[in-house]
Amino acid sequence: MSNFFAKPAGQERNRGFSREMWLNCPREEIRIDRSVGYYFEDDFSDLPTGRYTVTQATNGTFALDDADGGVALADCASSTNGQGVTVQLGGAGGAFLTPAAGKKIWFEARLKIVDAATPPEFFIGLSEIDTTLISTGANSSANHIGFENVAVSGVALTTVSEKAGARNANAGESTFTDDAWTKLGFYVNGVTNITFYQNGVALASKNVAANIPVVGLTPSLVCQSNGTTDPVVHLDWWEVYVEDRDDVTHST
Repeated sequence: MSNFFAKPAGQERNRGFSREMWLNCPREEIRIDRSVGYYFEDDFSDLPTGRYTVTQATNGTFALDDADGGVALADCASSTNGQGVTVQLGGAGGAFLTPAAGKKIWFEARLKIVDAATPPEFFIGLSEIDTTLISTGANSSANHIGFENVAVSGVALTTVSEKAGARNANAGESTFTDDAWTKLGFYVNGVTNITFYQNGVALASKNVAANIPVVGLTPSLVCQSNGTTDPVVHLDWWEVYVEDRDDVTHST
């Protein structure tokens, strides 16, 4: 049996999956049997045209960076408040997964944010299709799960989930260090609760059913200027695995 946690070329530098978060994910089953579920992953060794919808708020870029193993760089390319880039997997025509009873979802990304003292307007996680995901200093998506900063709150991030406008936000749940890699993730247990993780450690709050969206979502990233600096986000990889077995009847 293969061990997907084994990453000998760099595990000592915390490059791999967070073991504690992924222990109960049938990742190998999902990879070989679509009746168990499906997955999306990107290590940014390349960036094919059309894979991501990249929307500028006046400025901003999303491109490969010079880095071992492949890294994508989201750059505001501006120090004007609210200017930058929104990135979503796929096109504007459709999302890729929908939370439901009996369906389990794991999401994790490895990234670093530069300019931690005055960080970007930021989001990473799953969202409905929304090419202006952060607008006028607020998250404009009515359906999303992830980590965000829209209040220029230093090194603190807020864990958030929202269902059709019903929002749960837990401020200061996660922190990061300027120009240092961290892993942010969450586990969605059907429509029961969401557990958020940083570097494999479960955070305190569990968002509940009233705030778990039940519409189509897609992996999403936002990096926009806070009005004083030109922040950037380096994205090493992100992974989404969905356990959605054929013998489970879903209801919402």
